Amino acid sequence: MQWRGLIQDSTDPDELRKHLDGASITFYVGFDPTAASLHVGNLMQVVTARRLQQAGHKPLLLVGGATGQIGDPSGRSSERTLNTQDVTAGWVQRIREQLTPFMSFDGDTAATMVNNLDWTGELSVIDFLRDVGKHFPVNKMIARDVVRNRLETGISFTEFSYQLLQANDFYELHRRHGCSLQFGGSDQWGNITAGVDFVRRRGAGPVQAFTTPLVLKADGTKFGKTAGGATWLDPAMTSPYAFYQFWINSDDRDVTQYLRFFSFKSREELEELEKATADRPQARQAQRELAYEMTALVHGTAEADQAVAASQALFGRGSLAELSASTLQAALSEAGMTTVSALPTAAALLQETGLAKSGGDARRTISEGGAYLNNERITDPEAVVDAAALLHGRYLVLRKGKRTFAGVELASSTAV
Repeated sequence: MQWRGLIQDSTDPDELRKHLDGASITFYVGFDPTAASLHVGNLMQVVTARRLQQAGHKPLLLVGGATGQIGDPSGRSSERTLNTQDVTAGWVQRIREQLTPFMSFDGDTAATMVNNLDWTGELSVIDFLRDVGKHFPVNKMIARDVVRNRLETGISFTEFSYQLLQANDFYELHRRHGCSLQFGGSDQWGNITAGVDFVRRRGAGPVQAFTTPLVLKADGTKFGKTAGGATWLDPAMTSPYAFYQFWINSDDRDVTQYLRFFSFKSREELEELEKATADRPQARQAQRELAYEMTALVHGTAEADQAVAASQALFGRGSLAELSASTLQAALSEAGMTTVSALPTAAALLQETGLAKSGGDARRTISEGGAYLNNERITDPEAVVDAAALLHGRYLVLRKGKRTFAGVELASSTAV
């Protein structure tokens, strides 16, 4: 984990090493339901939990039905909008289902799903203040970065209390499940150490903790964000093809670090890919390996194979007919889809999709042999596109040259 750069902050490093190298331990990592799906930024915690389970440790996957109603102030400059209990409960269930395929729930290291609403929901205000709040000096709470950074702009008592709730989670999981390790993102260090200290103050422990680093792109922008927003793990929110494209578009400066963080390939395999990137970056071997592995991990090998096939077929290196309707639609939507109510001439189609600036430009492109419909060269600019060419009865792939393509969809009311 240290070689991969997965540990940024930790309790005593020697004790943490002994803890993880000894007998099987129980650890936990938390996910607050702040949206209907996890996103690629959450994958750091997901794959780290998977690594620890593969190393012989028992995961507790906490989806915060209680903390999700409050909102973690970490990394925010303003208050969160509070969601209703029903919305939060629905998101809890979706995220639990999303996490399930990544872990094993059988055997000696079987994972367990937990919800902090189970113990927080039954706490009265008096019990919370007496049993939890009394162990937290306000001066220490204010000194934490996440609070101090918000003092000028303002922080409500609700968000101010978040670290008490998370700290109590660690204590309750230690008491109920023998949990002795918590980890999370680096922005959680203050909350996590508050939990370590709270467990000690309650006379339990000792317990350990570490954080994984914040993942940033080489240009300083936030990992997982694109022009279209977050890259989600839910295929209905980010298609498997778009998910694959997110990884394959990794900058050469980032890809070797992403491989260390997210890939389950061996150290020897990763070092070979790092060398290949340094020697022949134009081949983008590391990006292709990373994109396939992560898409297969999240969406399955069948969807990963379809994403690879689409990437090749759209540029004339494979059969478009072998692509499923959902993959083709997703890929063309990423490129830009033009909807038509009737099939025009090839030249008009080039112009309508923006691949040609004018009718004259379209005819010139075709006469020079640079226009393709479904990977077949267009020879007659005035020929009306045949409905038989429609893929899955409604799609066309229009390409100019080797690399510029656009999608066309025939409106469903007239689709064949």
